[in-house]
Amino acid sequence: MSEILYDTIPSLDLADFTSGDPQKKKKFVADLGEAYHNIGFVAIRNHYLTDDLSARLYEVIKTFFAKPDEVKQQYEIPGLAGQRGYIGKGKEHAKGRNTGDLKEFYHVGQEVEDDDPIKKEYPQNVWPKEVPEFEAIGLDVYKRLEKTGVQMLRAIALYLNLPEDYFDAKVRHGNSILRPIHYFPIENPDAVPADAVRAAEHGDINLITLLMGASADGLQVLRRDGKWIAITALPDQLVVNVGDMLERLTNKKLKSTIHRVVNPPRELMNTPRYSIPFFMHPRSETSLASLASCVDDQHPKLWPDITAGEFLNQRLREIGLKK
Repeated sequence: MSEILYDTIPSLDLADFTSGDPQKKKKFVADLGEAYHNIGFVAIRNHYLTDDLSARLYEVIKTFFAKPDEVKQQYEIPGLAGQRGYIGKGKEHAKGRNTGDLKEFYHVGQEVEDDDPIKKEYPQNVWPKEVPEFEAIGLDVYKRLEKTGVQMLRAIALYLNLPEDYFDAKVRHGNSILRPIHYFPIENPDAVPADAVRAAEHGDINLITLLMGASADGLQVLRRDGKWIAITALPDQLVVNVGDMLERLTNKKLKSTIHRVVNPPRELMNTPRYSIPFFMHPRSETSLASLASCVDDQHPKLWPDITAGEFLNQRLREIGLKK
């Protein structure tokens, strides 16, 4: 496949995949595979999240993050490695760095409602009593993004010549995380480390990430020729990108593209930015061993076998959330 250098990420219509039209479905799969092979990012419209629900969640998280630090810190739970509840300012850093990112965030995880034994692996969600509507809205958004993610993974499976439902059981009750992020205002830029940024360059840990439209510019993606290009999710679109787990599973046939959130101009450092990604993870026992179809003489196996749970724990230590 020839390499394409995009100036912006491709935009695709998920309805082409779900409508039942075989030709539209086939073209969606081909276009998605081409984009994920070349840049690892697409924008998707006609997903399952409504604009109204998205706006309501943004209002809820703005209310929470506006609370005093001592209120928010009540929801920072020791021993959970940041997997549920609040994670304070500067606690996370990119792999390979020590300077904390200029952000705080909140984690909402999987809620298992049947007798699936995986339930015991997951901590309870933590909900702030000061913002009672957060729970219902947050869980609704979680389920809609998860449903969208399942469809995206079905298209990816077909692109990889796997059964369409290859990922379904692997992500059922997967260890996925909804992460509302507040890139907090910096009143005095000289008071933060010189190399501190909103989110240093990184690849996501998971299979795929689904990103709701952010409240301000700043997201950039590293193209394979070394050029950074700006990404803005339109209000009715989700940005969906390949994570490190999927890159590993496909022996880099699908690319987990490095991305970052840059600081605004100095005069705008005192303004906030909000963003809500959904990190779609498989169940912890899922093998990330490279698919046999993605390994050949021209593409030798790049990584040793590892499970999703082992890989997540390794990465949580690398980014400072787990000791």
